[in-house]
Amino acid sequence: MAKKYADIVEKIAVDLLAGTDLELVDVEYVKERDWYLRVYIDKPGGIEVDDCQELSERLEKILDEQDIIKESYILEVSSPGLDRVLKKERDFIREQGKVVDVTLYEPLDGNKILTGTLTGFDEGRKCIILDEKQELPLDKAAQVRLHIEF
Repeated sequence: MAKKYADIVEKIAVDLLAGTDLELVDVEYVKERDWYLRVYIDKPGGIEVDDCQELSERLEKILDEQDIIKESYILEVSSPGLDRVLKKERDFIREQGKVVDVTLYEPLDGNKILTGTLTGFDEGRKCIILDEKQELPLDKAAQVRLHIEF
């Protein structure tokens, strides 16, 4: 049910953001202590609090009017952060040329975490290319996120 709610909210958010410079990055509906509906947005130059507040208010109004999610939940609209997780094709295309950390389900050549420059994405084969030479099937990656250098 959580995936269904996230998919419905994603469609609504995409419609609300059409014609703006804001981009929907991800939507998740997760149970922690309470249920959380998290909507992640971004735009060139980064988002501001006003961007989050405006989308939150518009989205909340539609969700309340249509009573899409029956149980109580907490709505959060925010930036995906500097170390964002890459999940969708558009994420891998947008972030090409940036350094990523890839956490694998099983070690590859003794390493479970690989760091390299994202230099390609093969949609047909569902794999990413690191440093122009290493192909990694996405089904082998538990997580791909932007690398943060301290």
